[in-house]
Amino acid sequence: MVVHIVRLGTPRLENEGLRIGTVRRPPRGVPKERFAADDWYDVWYPELSPSPDLVSEALKARTDAEWDRFVRAFRKEMKQPAASRTLDLLAALSRTANFSVGCYCENEARCHRSVLRDLLRERGADIA
Repeated sequence: MVVHIVRLGTPRLENEGLRIGTVRRPPRGVPKERFAADDWYDVWYPELSPSPDLVSEALKARTDAEWDRFVRAFRKEMKQPAASRTLDLLAALSRTANFSVGCYCENEARCHRSVLRDLLRERGADIA
């Protein structure tokens, strides 16, 4: 059993399980009843996305230093009790169920899901 880190809106992987959208907003122009059917997500969980200000910071990051500043700030947000407990829960679930977490960004290296991958791994999650 594992957690997959995915780009939302892409075809599902075999045995991917439940897809969790860790994004600030639902996909634009997609009716709610199509979110799962069109491979966006099964459950929307914006609590694991960066705050609106940090989303703006991430989108503007052009240098490694700017990206590193975003990563530090996002990690700080994920230390808040609710986010931290959620990450602990997902890490534990990864040992008993397949599921995925994802975002819309094309490049995972410059996406908060890369940070989520690291945070889950640090908590002992089984990651594909």
